[in-house]
Amino acid sequence: MRVDPETDDPLPAGDFSAWLTDMQAAIRGERESDVPCDGCTACCKASQFIHIAPDEGDALAHIPDALLFPAPMLPAGNVLLGYDERGHCPMLVDDRCSIYDHRPRTCRTYDCRVFPATGVELGDGSPIAPRARRWRFEYPTSADVEEQRAVRAAVAYLDECRDDLPAGSVPTNPPQLAVLAIEISADISERDE
Repeated sequence: MRVDPETDDPLPAGDFSAWLTDMQAAIRGERESDVPCDGCTACCKASQFIHIAPDEGDALAHIPDALLFPAPMLPAGNVLLGYDERGHCPMLVDDRCSIYDHRPRTCRTYDCRVFPATGVELGDGSPIAPRARRWRFEYPTSADVEEQRAVRAAVAYLDECRDDLPAGSVPTNPPQLAVLAIEISADISERDE
């Protein structure tokens, strides 16, 4: 079943605590994200550079070298896959990932539910924004509510200390900011206890 990302119908995002645990494991590289995309390819059309680490031989073997370039400020061997003139991933062919079983780790861990989870907004021009606004988490326990508070507090903390930290320490890029908030939310929660 293909879902139209342009509708306003809510999408079930799952229980917040379970999602957060899985997302943190994906960020640590322990698993892939399990996003119910249902045919949505908004992230593949969002003018995003895809980081590919040197240890990702399978992905690198399936992407033409001409599409890769060295990743700035990262050690040699780290590369980026750019996007075409439309802002689409060049591996997106006929609205499907042509290397899905061999896609980079960045793609395997990407989850647009980080935006409603953190409250980080994407610009209205982002093709991901309409989909991200549709996700609805469930909060069956008080732990779910508290964990989301901690995630949102992490975003507020990063915003507050942005000027006090070395330049570049706090990302201004919405996906990177949202992921960093997910990463540090457990620390924020412990600090508040």
